[in-house]
Amino acid sequence: MIRVLNIISDTNIGGAGRVILNYLRFADKSKFETLAAIPRGSLLKEPLEKAGAKVLEVDGMADRSYHKDDVKALQKVIRSVKPDLVHTHGALSGRIAAKRCHVPVIYSRHSAFPVPAKLRRPPGRWVNKLVNEHYANRIIAVSPATAENLTDGGISPKKITLVMNGVAAVEETSPAQRAALRQELNIPEGTVVFGILARIEDYKGHLYLVYAAKQLKDRGYENFRILVAGTGAFEEEVRRAVVEMGVDDVVQMLGFRSDVKELLNILDVQLNASYGTEATSMALLEGMSLGLPSIASDYGGNPWVIQDGENGLLFPTKDSEALADAMARMIDQPQLREKLSRGAKKIYQSQFTGEIFAKKCGTGLFGDLERSIPWNKTDISFAFG
Repeated sequence: MIRVLNIISDTNIGGAGRVILNYLRFADKSKFETLAAIPRGSLLKEPLEKAGAKVLEVDGMADRSYHKDDVKALQKVIRSVKPDLVHTHGALSGRIAAKRCHVPVIYSRHSAFPVPAKLRRPPGRWVNKLVNEHYANRIIAVSPATAENLTDGGISPKKITLVMNGVAAVEETSPAQRAALRQELNIPEGTVVFGILARIEDYKGHLYLVYAAKQLKDRGYENFRILVAGTGAFEEEVRRAVVEMGVDDVVQMLGFRSDVKELLNILDVQLNASYGTEATSMALLEGMSLGLPSIASDYGGNPWVIQDGENGLLFPTKDSEALADAMARMIDQPQLREKLSRGAKKIYQSQFTGEIFAKKCGTGLFGDLERSIPWNKTDISFAFG
């Protein structure tokens, strides 16, 4: 039995947490024992335990990458549970603790963002390279954009393994359930429903959706809705813009929803307007599992998920006019939506299922690791354990 300790500092269920939960659905529990060290009080505790992981709550560590007290606390955890491997999801404290305990460590980078100028040139580039390469035996990039992000910061490509995310298929609801939810949300029959189900942060680009809605209304379009589900630091700003721009009749701010999967089922088109941190969008993949076409910005990992004209449409990042143009095409051309829907389902099934994701985690990753680390157990094949 291979014991793998995952370390994640998130207090909410974000992208990294969803990756682990998706993986656990397909893990071979006869070979791998999965442990997870998380901040005390994290919302990840219950779903991780339900998925079969042994959860260890750690005081501190909440939503931060590094603190010396976190390193000490995690060293105690590692020495107590004696893992064969530590797998960190952004937490530098976990990598340092694993290194001090002489336990092999894999670091997964779940985001892609512009590399600051100070990390593109010495001495910042040297420090970034030293820290990341010294405190990880292997680095997983969840998209080509993430891999490029890492190398732009000085990290050797030889240190990086590309493992794009995969997700379990979202269960399809019945026509009656879909009709009932549309009625609950006062969506008239024949309306083309767009949606974005994500944290409301500035870099998620919600304002560009509001600008696009305004442009569509100015062009005379009325038979559409944009559902915005989620909360976040930028929520009030978006709500204010919706009212000020006079699009509150077509943009519905839903706030927090526990029925995200049901909402996905009533969409005609999924939206993603991100211009920061997007690597491999879990939401886009989940929508694709239902055959949802998407309109997405050409930022980060989006172009590696959405193939323009095959399973969705891409638009230049921060270009609300181009976004409005793409939305108009989806409204005017139901046959285009049908074509992209078929493409979405096909690409999901061939590239992004949970089973494919689990297999990719095992292909080659630990083969490389075993050649550089004196493993006691030679049949390790998964990064997540």
